[in-house]
Amino acid sequence: MASPDNSKDQATAVSGAGADRPGATDGQHVVRRTRLGGAWAAVVLFVVVLLLLLIFILENSQKVDIAYFGAHWHLPLGVALLLAAVLGNLLVVIPGAGRIIQLRRSTRRHRKAHASAAPQAAGQQPPGQATRA
Repeated sequence: MASPDNSKDQATAVSGAGADRPGATDGQHVVRRTRLGGAWAAVVLFVVVLLLLLIFILENSQKVDIAYFGAHWHLPLGVALLLAAVLGNLLVVIPGAGRIIQLRRSTRRHRKAHASAAPQAAGQQPPGQATRA
């Protein structure tokens, strides 16, 4: 019969030499994630979403009347709902993209101002400016 201290030593021996590194095991190589692997996962997710959308459109194929500011259309229900979702997303994405562009421009301006102010504070010429005699 083994003592309680002896069972602790056996557990340490079974875990192997790589037990001091988190996630490492004996004889196995840990593979890092790559951009290509992430892109592959995104493509698989995109295909699954498209398949679900296709099923949704095919199951909701009855025609509906759509009227918007005097214009009238006849579309399948699935297509009409998909169009409404896409246009709703555009209402969010377009202003969001504009704000991102605005913030990037502001950041770029601040970086340039900071880069030109740093040499002047040190008594040096900012890069790209010639000295005048």
